[in-house]
Amino acid sequence: MNTMPQGAPLRAQPAVSLSDDDLLDSLQRAAFGYFLQAVNPVNGLIADTSRENSPCSIGVVGFALSVYPIAVQRGWMSRADAIKRSVTALSFFHDSDQSGEPQATGYKGFYYHFLDMHSGTRMWSSELSMIDTALLLAGALTAASFFTENTAEETRLRKLVDTLYRRVDWSWAQDGKPTLRQGWKPECGFFHYGWDGYNEGIVLYVLALGSPTHPINSDHYAAWTKTYQWENLYDIDFLYAGPLFIHQFSHAWLDFRGIRDQFMREKHCDYFENSRRATQVQREYTRRNPHSFRGYDEDCWGLTACDGPSQQQSELAHERRRLFGYAARGVPYGPDDGTLSGWAALASLPFAPEDALRAARRMLDRYPEMLPAGQYASSFNPGLAKAEHAAWVSAGHYGLDQGIVLMMIENYRSGLIWQLLRGCPAIRSGLRRAGFRGGWL
Repeated sequence: MNTMPQGAPLRAQPAVSLSDDDLLDSLQRAAFGYFLQAVNPVNGLIADTSRENSPCSIGVVGFALSVYPIAVQRGWMSRADAIKRSVTALSFFHDSDQSGEPQATGYKGFYYHFLDMHSGTRMWSSELSMIDTALLLAGALTAASFFTENTAEETRLRKLVDTLYRRVDWSWAQDGKPTLRQGWKPECGFFHYGWDGYNEGIVLYVLALGSPTHPINSDHYAAWTKTYQWENLYDIDFLYAGPLFIHQFSHAWLDFRGIRDQFMREKHCDYFENSRRATQVQREYTRRNPHSFRGYDEDCWGLTACDGPSQQQSELAHERRRLFGYAARGVPYGPDDGTLSGWAALASLPFAPEDALRAARRMLDRYPEMLPAGQYASSFNPGLAKAEHAAWVSAGHYGLDQGIVLMMIENYRSGLIWQLLRGCPAIRSGLRRAGFRGGWL
């Protein structure tokens, strides 16, 4: 991997005294630095984390393909460099072993969740991941929507994306069930559970519905929404999901403002508004602070899927508490061990800009250690202090965290990714087949 990439942005720790725009620019550019540091330039693969010997996460590659256009627009990277990096990664996936064997890269157009950074073969006996393949392809379609010039390399990039998207057999991934399965392994076949309940899978279903070659039936999207859980929490009606990332990930690519599927039409809501309400629920939960965790209040929130302290570190706590390590923390039903993610609060910027910005400033002011090297750590825990007035902080950085906060800041600042994908025929087709109407559709 590159450790000192040419053109890497300076990542001085941002001061909370900066203007809003300068603060966001600093945080955004620092997050982009991850994708310059964590890349294998030979095959374009991006490491899941900055920790030693981390494998590639295919979802993180999808984020990389999405943030290269942002870097071009912001002047952080030349167009030629962005095209080269994108084509390198897309060519790797295009030419990879699709036999489905235990040491292959993928099968049926899908890819194993974790890959060796050098060989590109399956790591950790990971599953063929439907959602992470969708994130990879969302990034690929973003690249194809941005690099539209009539040059040899940009034409090649678009052809690679078209081939990758067309060969995914989405209907196979249902295994004859009403909803898409969550994964498949060569050793045991499909997982017994599917993408049920509201989750980050909207982008997965939209891509599966928009496929020109192997689409799923629109009835299967309706079958998925029937598993939703609509709740009233703290006098707020919303489509429930506990971890905050669920209310953000599909929104990184898809502009849900003013467009509604049948479920949301019946609720007189849309998914963008729903994410705003989920942000309100997060703030109210931490304001009430039912477990009396140190640091929680309405400006210190962000419970989501993240790394966290493990039970082996319980001696750091001032009271007995169960610690969950890497887990999908959520509100109000948990799990919750006092661990927060600063990036998750800021990634709600498009939905609740005043609340997200205020939270970002307050948390950085109180716990500047949460931003090592200018990039958000996966999490911090104010109640597990290694020293006085210092929070426990997750080691290293995670690519998914850097990608989502970078993209959501950009969607707030310019709407670039939303604009690109609104013009993508596959996205428009998939949304319409899912029953979305109104607004920009």
